[in-house]
Amino acid sequence: MKKWLPLIIIVIIAFAGYRWAVGFNNTAVKLNENISESWGNVQTAYQRRSDLIGNLVNTVKGAADFEKSTLTAVINARAKATSVTIDPSNITPQQLANFNKVQGGLSGALKSLLVTVERYPDLKANQNFLKLQDELASTENQILTARTRFNEAVKPYNNHVKTFPNSILAGLFNFDGKVYFDAEVGADKAPTVKFDFNSDKKD
Repeated sequence: MKKWLPLIIIVIIAFAGYRWAVGFNNTAVKLNENISESWGNVQTAYQRRSDLIGNLVNTVKGAADFEKSTLTAVINARAKATSVTIDPSNITPQQLANFNKVQGGLSGALKSLLVTVERYPDLKANQNFLKLQDELASTENQILTARTRFNEAVKPYNNHVKTFPNSILAGLFNFDGKVYFDAEVGADKAPTVKFDFNSDKKD
């Protein structure tokens, strides 16, 4: 029996190591899938905003002699924002910073557009325009929620792969830590415009 004891110990240790590795890998995969799903929701929210902005621009185009430069800025910013795509399985700080930059540029152009609308009584009373503006405000809130949930999905994954001794297996299995969604300053605020519907009415 004694001669088999070392072999039994080795087998037990090997089995324990195997179970640890399998458990680590399966948990990491599940947590990584949660991140991919959360990032998909972020992209969906941004895509919805992009679609609404396209409809908004088409509505504004109908206004007489509306500033073409303002519309052009929104159209160009929208094109840049939609051209940036990120693979959720390999998000780098640089990619996320670039994503934030172009989305922030679109937010700024959109705010300028909404402020300019104040000069056009007919447009700011347009029901279709008002509906789009309300939907945009709602979508901005959805974007904020999606970004928050993405970061909430990243945290348990990072805790899993970065803590010792899991960090040893993470290096062997190529499970790198994920970056958090760190939005630009002010990017978490939805574009808002106060409409004074009585300013153009005669006493």
